[in-house]
Amino acid sequence: MLIDKSLYGRILRKKTELDSLRPFNKGALENLRESFRVEMTYNSNAIEGNTLTLGETKMVLEEGITVGGKSMREYLEATNHGKAMDFVETLVKKPKIEENDVLNLHALILDRIDPENAGYYRRGLVRISGTDYTPPNAAKVPELMKEVYAMLNSAGDPIETAARIHQKFVDIHPFVDGNGRAARLLLNICLMRKGYPPVVLLKTDRKRYLESIMKAQNKGDYEQFINLVAKAVERSLDIYLDALGKTQSSYLSLSEASKISKNRYSEEYLSLLARTGKIGAVKLGRNWKITKEELEEYENEHA
Repeated sequence: MLIDKSLYGRILRKKTELDSLRPFNKGALENLRESFRVEMTYNSNAIEGNTLTLGETKMVLEEGITVGGKSMREYLEATNHGKAMDFVETLVKKPKIEENDVLNLHALILDRIDPENAGYYRRGLVRISGTDYTPPNAAKVPELMKEVYAMLNSAGDPIETAARIHQKFVDIHPFVDGNGRAARLLLNICLMRKGYPPVVLLKTDRKRYLESIMKAQNKGDYEQFINLVAKAVERSLDIYLDALGKTQSSYLSLSEASKISKNRYSEEYLSLLARTGKIGAVKLGRNWKITKEELEEYENEHA
């Protein structure tokens, strides 16, 4: 397994805590669903260059209004992603994910943006700007995608499998456009089918996200990307546990945590531990946060 052992242990513990709260409070669950719908749409589109803010994305999804100064494409990218997420929820309940499900998902992502290519595999060569990576010949795409569908229905570790599905999908680059958005949704389908909450790959982590993908493509090294996904999983578990009343105490900033650290960890060192998944910190907005309990647990193990 390529997931950091400390990180994986925390994830399993928090997943067990979350499962102990089932069935979830319906009101809290609906609030979480709406919150993640907005956050996932904003971050996934922003990674691809969409300039709608989080607040503007919320207005588009919840009120259906266009935003002054923004293009129609950006508006459609938001509304389409919201519909695609609704479709993902239906796929999570299916006993088996099939090729047509993924094609329909992609059709929603590019609906009214590129009707000729929405829901269809690419029919020619594509280039990925900013990289030296060349996706496989278009004629090979349908056969290569069979591995993605097999992985979506496999029984492997949910987190590592979800990350490898995403990586395999972007390596194949099966569509002319919308591959990144589709890959992040497929990652979520895999996790949610195994009882995990949806995860958000943050715009603020865009550079690290793209670097880890290219590292896997160029060097066959998947560890960085898999751990990036694992950290996103832990973040979602923390948010769900917090919303459902399970969090033991309020969050501290890393600056505050450094001041009470028994081992005298600096803010910079705590930030390194957080980024690498060594400590149970969660990224809220642009900043890492940690509970006193998580800090003490790590310090006791590394006294």
